[in-house]
Amino acid sequence: MTEMKSSARHGQGRGCVITRRACFSASHRYWLPELSADDNAARFGPCALAPGHGHNYELIVSMAGGLDADGMVLNLSEVKHAIRHEVTGQLDFRFLNEAWPEFDVSKPEGCLPTTEALVRLIWQRLSPHLPITALRLYEQPGLWADYLGHPMDAYLTIRTHFAAAHRLARPELSQEENEAIYGKCARPHGHGHNYLVDVTVRGAIDPRTGMVCDLSALQRLVDDLVVEPFDHTFLNKDVPFFAECVPTAENIALHIADRLSSPIKAIGAHLHKVRLQESPNNAAEVYAEAPNLEMTPAALDAVAVV
Repeated sequence: MTEMKSSARHGQGRGCVITRRACFSASHRYWLPELSADDNAARFGPCALAPGHGHNYELIVSMAGGLDADGMVLNLSEVKHAIRHEVTGQLDFRFLNEAWPEFDVSKPEGCLPTTEALVRLIWQRLSPHLPITALRLYEQPGLWADYLGHPMDAYLTIRTHFAAAHRLARPELSQEENEAIYGKCARPHGHGHNYLVDVTVRGAIDPRTGMVCDLSALQRLVDDLVVEPFDHTFLNKDVPFFAECVPTAENIALHIADRLSSPIKAIGAHLHKVRLQESPNNAAEVYAEAPNLEMTPAALDAVAVV
């Protein structure tokens, strides 16, 4: 294999994507003045409780450009300063509802400080200063939003898990043939995994609620259609679909996507991706909106910190 060498010193002019991580702690409350106390509680659950609740947010900023004469896309000290000045310095240890004027819901144009609304506003504040290609904002390890610069659309991901056993074998083949294909995974009594499931949806951010979709409704769908029927099962025997379909990580991810696609559309969003992690060493991803993997937003991959 021939080693690729830059024609310019220090890689000057060659393209690269870099990321910068920043953290801040802040609180927020979901409460709309046009709704009654009962309606706010019904719509936002515990997130409507006063005086609010807090998170340790993690922001991943993805930037792209050509390398300069010093071998850098950007001077990281300048990147750090821009993020601190425009974002973390304004939000750290703050009540988000009062931190930025866009979150003043006493005005008709105000919206709630959801993860997806917040990451969009961070983009608006950072993009004049940095060549951003994508942002990811973690509200917690199991909930994050991605933003790629579209005026309204954002990606929201929730993470859940289930434990299940499976056996990889095609019934029309002999045990020897199955072991030749699937190795130890074809052993007759199966084996188990603690699966992690990331469900990513795409949609327009509601100008008032700040949400891509009803988060509670999304979580219920994933619980009802994935976790409840799959958790603590032997997939081949307890889930009818896998009686005739080999429950590889790829097939499980595809089946989850098939089960969720229409119900998620019914709550106002689009299923974008399902990622199933079977073990620390292997995972499968299904892009429900793009039949070909090369059609997925490359910028989204740049912030895919797992």
